[in-house]
Amino acid sequence: MTKILALDTSTDACSVALCVDGEIREDFRIIPRQHTQQLLPMVEQLLAESGVTVSQLDAIAFGRGPGSFAGIRIATGVTQGLAYAADLPVLPISTLDALALAAMEKQGAESVVAALDARMDEIYVASYTFPAGKLVRELEEKVCAPSELELAGERYFAVGSGWRYLEDMPSDIRLRLEVASELYYPSAAVMLKIAQDEFLLSGGVSAEQALPVYLRDEVAWKKKDQQ
Repeated sequence: MTKILALDTSTDACSVALCVDGEIREDFRIIPRQHTQQLLPMVEQLLAESGVTVSQLDAIAFGRGPGSFAGIRIATGVTQGLAYAADLPVLPISTLDALALAAMEKQGAESVVAALDARMDEIYVASYTFPAGKLVRELEEKVCAPSELELAGERYFAVGSGWRYLEDMPSDIRLRLEVASELYYPSAAVMLKIAQDEFLLSGGVSAEQALPVYLRDEVAWKKKDQQ
């Protein structure tokens, strides 16, 4: 009976979810700037309510980014601490993947573009298709200015906080988007669905390999290397 815990603090939302043999329970809260204080108590409460201890888990998943730098570090640190203590594998999950999967499941969208506000007038973005219901990245995760966004497909359902910059995007892009009427957040429960498949496929990585993905850091290093 597989038991996987998932954590996410990459946005204003803070969520913890537990999957026990395919059944998922979640604690999801919109609590800006309270993640440090609330995350561990939320983990402890959910495990206690489910009658599960950390040592009984098979793996821990977490939202590895992109998103808030501080938020990603919180989830990464807590995940590594719990995984080290119980000698558990870790499953780093993309926040953009989670947004896209949520949109597909809720809206039945066949093509999704997920974007998060990256501040500094930029967005984190990736696009997806779902052949046979499986999530496939069409545009790999990147950080860019809204005016530089390029999409190859004809029509997309758009989710995430990055669409606040919609008016700054190229007109041909705007014409191909149906922007969600509600704000989608990455959630631990959706991440668990991705994590279950990843656990069966790879078994996860060690705690020290459970690293955050910032994207903006990667762009900065590339520019430095090119100088």
